Amino acid sequence: MIRFDLRLWQRFSAVALPYWFREEKWPARGLLLLLVALLLGQTGFAVLFNQLTGEFTSAMAAKDADRFWTSILECLAILVAAVPIYAFFYYVRDKLALWWRRWLTRDFLGSYFNDRAYYELNASTEIDNPDQRIADDIKTFTEKSLFFLLIVVGALLELVAFSGVLWSISTELVVFLVIYAIAGTAVTMLVFGKVLIGLNFYQLKREADFRFSLVRIRENAEAIAFYRGEDQESKRVTQYFDAAFGNFNKLIRAQLNLNLFQYGYSFMTIVLPSAIIAGRVISGELEVGRAIQAAGAFSAILAALTVIVDNFEEFSKFAAGIDRLYSFSRFITGKEGRSPAASEIGLLQGSRLAIENLTLQTPNYNRILLSNLSLAIDPGEGLLIVGASGSGKSSLLRAIAGLWHSGSGRIVRPDSADMLFLPQRPYMLLGSLRSQLLYPQQDRQITDERLLRLLESVNLPDIAAQFGGLDAELDWAKVLSVGEQQRVAFARVLLVAPRYAILDEATSAMDIANEESLYEQLAATATTLISTGHRPSIKKYHSQVLELAGNGVWHLHAAGDYRFAL
Repeated sequence: MIRFDLRLWQRFSAVALPYWFREEKWPARGLLLLLVALLLGQTGFAVLFNQLTGEFTSAMAAKDADRFWTSILECLAILVAAVPIYAFFYYVRDKLALWWRRWLTRDFLGSYFNDRAYYELNASTEIDNPDQRIADDIKTFTEKSLFFLLIVVGALLELVAFSGVLWSISTELVVFLVIYAIAGTAVTMLVFGKVLIGLNFYQLKREADFRFSLVRIRENAEAIAFYRGEDQESKRVTQYFDAAFGNFNKLIRAQLNLNLFQYGYSFMTIVLPSAIIAGRVISGELEVGRAIQAAGAFSAILAALTVIVDNFEEFSKFAAGIDRLYSFSRFITGKEGRSPAASEIGLLQGSRLAIENLTLQTPNYNRILLSNLSLAIDPGEGLLIVGASGSGKSSLLRAIAGLWHSGSGRIVRPDSADMLFLPQRPYMLLGSLRSQLLYPQQDRQITDERLLRLLESVNLPDIAAQFGGLDAELDWAKVLSVGEQQRVAFARVLLVAPRYAILDEATSAMDIANEESLYEQLAATATTLISTGHRPSIKKYHSQVLELAGNGVWHLHAAGDYRFAL
């Protein structure tokens, strides 16, 4: 459960402070100082308006026309100067919030993509919905941080400015005000604090789960339709919504109790100040205008002292978001959240690909997939990896890619730029057909003629003309079949011509003719192939066959000697 305590403040500081001490610190501090100066101006004008309100009220009570119209004219003159101050304050505040969000988003994205943290998140049960944390929680964090900072600073300025006014009118009101504010804040924090912050934290999580379940249905619509899984998916989405609905029900009941207290607490301030000083006004000791001034000063100071009471609902939502951002930040920067490994596979850079005494285990280290494997894959001598489903073929490729750490031994491999991995389901990014072919090196300058010839070589000669040219932007994962997507992935390999190409059943959705054509083209290049697959037709493009039994046992064969089981 999230609480308002030192721990929450430490988490807020860990997320908030870097912006104010790194590369954009001076513009940020400058805007913040400008905001404080504008707040100071607002407070000064508020004091002047309070005084003039009392002045023309007293003038009306005394039926003094000259005094009344003089105070009205002064009020209008101050208004002309005050309006730009108030308007510009909100402009500067929103500008600073926007700059802060830009910096914090880029900082989080840098950590998110560094060391493949985005990939490691898939194995984490602690960090849910990272997309929401980056897109929504950062926005809320920056906006609400400035909002609460400025209302606290404004409250302090008003407290100082109006205390002198109120003390000169009634010391009894000052004493009562302090006691009333302390009591109200204590009740809010102790009675409503823990419940509301906790419910808001869980509401953020459950709303995110509900939204993500809808996104998954859209992304997997075809598979669900084939399985006729509508009823099950509908039940699952309804369960997520019911969880969000039930938690929100609890939340609005808790907010009802808070609202009852807040409104009763604030409405009492309409009556109490007048009741305390009524005797002095009735006796003629105080002018009516001074009583109006006292009431205005009382309200201003009370608002300053009860800033937590008045904004507690928003603060509880903000506190819930702080914990989500903090835990996310700690995970993607590697400071906590990732399970400590019993042992890890070492990665070294070398001129060729070699596996030395590699033992591969499941992520929880409960089962050995591969035991004490050693082999070398020299340039031009391809390797075919075979075995039953679940025997560790894809896991071995992930270890070569540096994505699988569970195990021991080491892998020596060329630089990442000299290797290209083709998964069974290729990644189709959002963008043009040109960007699909150039991925992941978008900055290369390749002529249209060469890209069109490349499409012809992978048996996609009409795709550019069919969909509007190389610069047509479509959802290619939906436009192209899986087999066509696999051919686009092969086009990327032919274009990059890496030293090693790692193909994880990369032709599973192709017919034999397309498969052979693509493998022959790759075999004619200097690229060394490492493949997993079940088809005997690709064996001839490799020099060695590694057979995995799935229980840690493996056998290495010369390709010419290996026979697939019938």
